Amino acid sequence: MRLNQYISSSGFCSRRQAERYITAEKVRVNGEIASHVYFVQDHDLVEVDGHKIKHISEHIYIMLNKPSGIICTASPDIAHNIIDFVSYPKRIFPVGRLDKETEGLILLTNDGSVVNELMKEENNHEKEYIVTVDKLITDTFIADLSNGVDIYNPRKKDYSRTNPCPVLQIDAYTFRITLSQGLNRQIRRMCRRFQYTVTHLQRVRIKHIELGSLDLGQWRYLTEAEIAELT
Repeated sequence: MRLNQYISSSGFCSRRQAERYITAEKVRVNGEIASHVYFVQDHDLVEVDGHKIKHISEHIYIMLNKPSGIICTASPDIAHNIIDFVSYPKRIFPVGRLDKETEGLILLTNDGSVVNELMKEENNHEKEYIVTVDKLITDTFIADLSNGVDIYNPRKKDYSRTNPCPVLQIDAYTFRITLSQGLNRQIRRMCRRFQYTVTHLQRVRIKHIELGSLDLGQWRYLTEAEIAELT
């Protein structure tokens, strides 16, 4: 098994983070600094930043209805982190993130290959949200959101155009939106562009996985059918 895949399948971190460790020369195999092209054998001893890595064959897939106030990080040094909140007995990590204030569906796993697949922007996986704003919704606002919005992207320090997307009004202050992008705080920035402020944001679907009736703050295992369609 390729080294980055071996590390991620252990549940230590995602495949992308494993690649960063390898580049930083923080991965050793049998005591020697390892390269990206290394393929792990059964007898090899793998260490990442001083931690021994043990490959596991049993993968864990969890969906959580995240409450507001929980931070989507695996770092134990950050208060109210999602790992402490779930308190699962084995090592898992979140797939992507939701803003601290945002509620709803987020996946957690120890399968780094799934993280890699779902996080690739070019795969255009749909994510669906229900959004409540602070003033009456107009037809023009819905149309403008649907057609794409120029929003400031702090990572690129430039403006980015959001892709056209389905937007459906639910009531006077609430709408449903489906995105295939993952720009930072995208929905909040899209609304702000038209002088609307998001007062409540909930993710209800990732690809084929729906939040359904799962209570806020509760989690469950994915079903076999849900897992089969993840990649």
